[in-house]
Amino acid sequence: MLHSRAGGVEDASVASYVDTARHQWAEGNRRLSASASDPDYETLMAQVEAVTEELRRRIGEHFTLAELADVYGGDDSWVYEAVTERGDRPGWSGKVSIAQDAAFHLYARGATDYEP
Repeated sequence: MLHSRAGGVEDASVASYVDTARHQWAEGNRRLSASASDPDYETLMAQVEAVTEELRRRIGEHFTLAELADVYGGDDSWVYEAVTERGDRPGWSGKVSIAQDAAFHLYARGATDYEP
């Protein structure tokens, strides 16, 4: 887990790490929005919901962006497990990375230190 010390170099590293993660999340959300007319959009939204539900279990309601970035940067095999628990549908696993990034983007809005 990342931990920061006030005013230290580590703060800059944490900020950079979080900024990079937020950029990836925003890109995933943009790709999700761009997929709205795709035939697989409903499946993709179900994947977003599966990842979001698992985030609620893993990180809870009170978290910082750095804590969320830690979960994002860790072993993400749980994302595929959460999605496949919902069932296997055509196209189910093809866009999991979009669903993952979009779910993190949306979930980040609940962070105690969230700023648009």
